[in-house]
Amino acid sequence: MAEYDVIDQRERAEEAARSLAEGEGPVAVDVERASGFRYSQRAYLVQVFRRGAGVFLFDPPPIGDFRALQEAIGGEEWVLHAASQDLPSLRELGLEPASIFDTELAARLLGHERVGLGAVVEDTLGITLAKAHSASDWSTRPLPQSWLEYAALDVEHLVDVRDKLAAELVEQDKVRFADEEFRAVLDREPKPAREEPWRRLSGLHTVRGRKALAVARELWIAREEYARAEDVSPGRLVPDRALVAAVLADPASKNALGALKEFTGRASRSQLDRWWAAIEAGRAVTELPLERATGGDTLPPPRAWVDRNPEADARLKAARPVVEHRAEELHMPTENLLTPELLRRVAWSPPQPPTAASVGDALASLGARPWQIEQTAQVIADAFVDSVQEPAEASEPAS
Repeated sequence: MAEYDVIDQRERAEEAARSLAEGEGPVAVDVERASGFRYSQRAYLVQVFRRGAGVFLFDPPPIGDFRALQEAIGGEEWVLHAASQDLPSLRELGLEPASIFDTELAARLLGHERVGLGAVVEDTLGITLAKAHSASDWSTRPLPQSWLEYAALDVEHLVDVRDKLAAELVEQDKVRFADEEFRAVLDREPKPAREEPWRRLSGLHTVRGRKALAVARELWIAREEYARAEDVSPGRLVPDRALVAAVLADPASKNALGALKEFTGRASRSQLDRWWAAIEAGRAVTELPLERATGGDTLPPPRAWVDRNPEADARLKAARPVVEHRAEELHMPTENLLTPELLRRVAWSPPQPPTAASVGDALASLGARPWQIEQTAQVIADAFVDSVQEPAEASEPAS
């Protein structure tokens, strides 16, 4: 097994950046985080490969300043796998590509059945990668050599994979599709913060009553604040199910909370005062949360459309199969041709009259790319017209 060295000093990082600047062609980049272990999504290892330079493994926390690396490779095409997952962590370090090639997204557009990194490497190059450390705690120091080998191999083959997939895109006449998708990933704005993130609490649907929901909210906030301060994943402190169990048990005292066997987690007893204070705060609030989130512009689930908006239900049932058929013709997943959310939104509030041009404009306003509009607007418009002429009962049920 080759010995891999981690760069953990700024001077060495600058030296590595100079080597990468002298390399040639695209730059393969990957990030390892400590999801599930740490609160933050910061990068704990950045792997970079370029032909003519080799593989470099950067340890972000001690390096701190990545301006030299950005200057060396920022203007090059970066090859990433599932770029949307890694770009936020890279941007946090000041690392921003001018253009990208996303090997996972390319594999999806090409109709590959398996799109995980290991599967794409195997399908394109015939090389098998071990994925034993994908869920490891990458904040561990020192990092074991077996982990470093895994991390290095994630980028060593990525440029070769990119070349194979690029050739396939040419063969299938999908280069423009990929270019527009890659640019969309790079330009996508971060999702706005949820108005009531505590409602993501798993098992919250079992909690009844606004007073109980107020307690759940305060417990979630207390755990979030402690997790952020300790940089530990919230679920490792007290799991969601334990917080919900505490709400449902409605303990009469701190001792009763401590005696609750369902209230588990490594911080469930060491921080008992914190959790009890949150329960008391929840019980004391006067502005109680609503039973259900207001939802903003969230659409109702499709199964409810037949009663709430039968015309939209008919449109969706007519359009969904024709979009799926077009995706089959293009040999790609339906969600890559057009995301289900976009189809639902244009079916719920269609332009009038529904023509290829008006449907295309509606899709564009929702964020669809030009190639997606070219491939779907006409068939969707035709389906909407047909839905008015055919009874909704004849269509297949919405899922």
